[in-house]
Amino acid sequence: MTQLSSAALQALIRDALALHQAGRLSEAEPIYRQALAIDPVNADCLHLLGMAAFQSERQAEAEELIRRAIDLHPTAASYHANLGNVLQAQGKVAEAEASYRRALELRPEQPEVHLNLGHVLKAQGWADSALASYRRARTLKPDLAEAGAAESMALLLQGDFASGWKAFECRWQIRDWETPMRAYPHPLWCGERLPSARLLIWGEQGIGDEMMFAGLVPEVIRAGHRCVLDCDPRLQPLFARSFPAVDVVSGYNPDRDKDLNVAAHLPSGSLPGFFRTSLEAFADTQSPYLTADPIRRDCFRESLGGNRLHVGLAWHTRNRQSGRARSLDLALFAPLFASASADWTSLQYGDHDALQVEASQAGAPLVIDRSVDQLSNLDLFAAQVAAMDLVITIDNSTAHLAAALGIATWLLLPFAPDWRWLLDRETSPWYPPMRIFRQTGAGNWQAVLDQVQRALEGEILR
Repeated sequence: MTQLSSAALQALIRDALALHQAGRLSEAEPIYRQALAIDPVNADCLHLLGMAAFQSERQAEAEELIRRAIDLHPTAASYHANLGNVLQAQGKVAEAEASYRRALELRPEQPEVHLNLGHVLKAQGWADSALASYRRARTLKPDLAEAGAAESMALLLQGDFASGWKAFECRWQIRDWETPMRAYPHPLWCGERLPSARLLIWGEQGIGDEMMFAGLVPEVIRAGHRCVLDCDPRLQPLFARSFPAVDVVSGYNPDRDKDLNVAAHLPSGSLPGFFRTSLEAFADTQSPYLTADPIRRDCFRESLGGNRLHVGLAWHTRNRQSGRARSLDLALFAPLFASASADWTSLQYGDHDALQVEASQAGAPLVIDRSVDQLSNLDLFAAQVAAMDLVITIDNSTAHLAAALGIATWLLLPFAPDWRWLLDRETSPWYPPMRIFRQTGAGNWQAVLDQVQRALEGEILR
């Protein structure tokens, strides 16, 4: 290679990297490819092009490119670390673990790699080892808030509530945490009495989280605190009906809403740190604590008709991070549909036409009620759920809603569950009406559905 072509190559890679770092991937990639045309065995360029492909969600291509880079430069720790990220995104957790461990052999003091290693260890069911990796990451980089949040969730998964909730507060230090801390003129609540004023509790994270943490509102009231509950507007009618002693609002504004007399505030995910610091404390959980519109519920129930068991079903989530592990192919439920003397109703969100096609292709005898759009009208959806005798669902907001309404809820969990469902339990401390069916091996839904089928047949025979 001539000196001129080498200089031209370096200039091309610098130009591409500048575009890459600016997020202009579609402009960076052609330049990386142009550089590779000059030098097809440039490991850095292959690695960078692989990362651009990964960020563009072309994971198989990204894996192939980064593996080529590693073949050329096997001692580049960053290549192995990023290959681990690509493999993890594809659900290849054992391979990702090997890549992260190789990166740490080459450069042991990488806190972010220890954090990612913890994630794949947790995905393989090794909670203790995952916790050790998260703690190692925090030792190396004490201000790595992502490691602190991961540690908190590992502790909660293991049932260490006292330590877990305390560590959970570091979530506010994460730059892209899905719900930012709110800047109110009122101080954060520390559990003190507010004899002449109210505590503002505001919802955080997703709809399911808001519903789950709202289960603590009755206990806050029983403890003698007057409350304002600020929630997603879709939850406001349901929460207002369910908590008549609480002022339920959406979009609290301290300047506009002075009449609410708020003196302190607290994000709802911080409530358990005051009221659920041990497993025994969950005995105070009120069940049910949400109340559907009784008139609408009865209308749904009447429309279902018959005396057979009415079962609601939700089987899919679009969650980008964990949706693949949590979701099921509707066709897998065929033995349940065939053997159980029950009527089935879809509680799955999504386009009604697409759901109808999916049900037809799977031979699923599902009633799809086109009057219900749970994404836009949760109160109507709550009435539909409340009309069911039984809800069978994956880990999504339907599980929270059904159980909070007091409906018998059967939850289907992947091998590595979310922290809130704990380990090795068939029940949930959050929801007394819930029964949990867990994978015993990653991806093995068939064994789960065999259990559900036996349980469902027993339910019908009762």
